[in-house]
Amino acid sequence: MNVLVIGDIVGKPGRQAISHALPELIAQHLIDLCIANGENAAGGFGITPEITQQFLEMNIHVLTTGNHIWDRKEIEGFINREPRLLRPANYPEGVPGNGTVIVETPVGHSVGIINLSGRVFMQNLDCPFRVAQKIINEFKAKQVKVIIVDMHAEATSEKIALGWYLDGQVSAVLGTHTHVQTADEKILPNGTAYITDIGMTGAHDSVIGLKKDIVLKRFMLQMPFHYDVAKKDIQLNGVIVQIDETTGRATNIRRLNYNLGS
Repeated sequence: MNVLVIGDIVGKPGRQAISHALPELIAQHLIDLCIANGENAAGGFGITPEITQQFLEMNIHVLTTGNHIWDRKEIEGFINREPRLLRPANYPEGVPGNGTVIVETPVGHSVGIINLSGRVFMQNLDCPFRVAQKIINEFKAKQVKVIIVDMHAEATSEKIALGWYLDGQVSAVLGTHTHVQTADEKILPNGTAYITDIGMTGAHDSVIGLKKDIVLKRFMLQMPFHYDVAKKDIQLNGVIVQIDETTGRATNIRRLNYNLGS
C-alpha cells in the first residue's frame, strides 16, 4: 500500500499546488490513499467547508488539522457532518468533530487515521501519548492494522518521543505544524515510519508561507501587522509511505518535494 501524506497546505498557492500536482502524483506513485493537513488552507489560517469539499473531490481522502482548526467559525457546525475532516483527538470531551477516522482504500483495506496536537509551546490539551494509546487499542479491537498518526506539534522532542512511544503499534508517525521539512525520515526498529515534519505546501519564497516583509516587521517592531500569504516559489511537500497491509508495518518512507515554480 502506498500512502501519500501532504504537508500543511497554506492559502491559495497551496490549493493551486494540490490542484495541479495531485493527479500526476497519484498516478505516478500508484497512491492508494492520500492524507493532507489542511488547517492553513483558507488564507493561511483555518479551513472552510467549501475548501474541505474541494479537497475531498480532488481525491484527498482525509484532511487533518491542528491548532488553527477553529480560525473559521463556520467550521464548527460543519465538522460534525464531515467525518473525513479531523481535529486533534486530544481536545477535551465535548469539542465538535472527531480526531480519528477509519477509511477504506479502493481495494478494501481499512486504514485508521489519528490526528493529535502537541502540548509543548502550544495549547494545554489532553496528553497525546495516552490519547493515542487509547485510540490504538480501539482500532486494534476492530482489526485495523494500518494506522497513520499526524502529530501536529511545535517541539521536535515531543514528536520524536511519540514516534518511539508508538513504534511497532502504528504504521507511521508523521510530524506537521512547523512548515519546514526535516531530513530525518526513517523506519524505526519495530516497523513504524517516522519523520519530524513533512513540510509545507505553498509559497516557499516566504516565512513558512507568509510574506517575508510583514513577518520581519512583526519580529523587529513587535507590532500586530496583518499577515498575508506569499505567492512565489510554490512547492508541494510531503512523504510517501509504503506499508505492508497484512502486518501494518512500514517498509519505506521517502520525502516528496514537487516544485511548481513561481
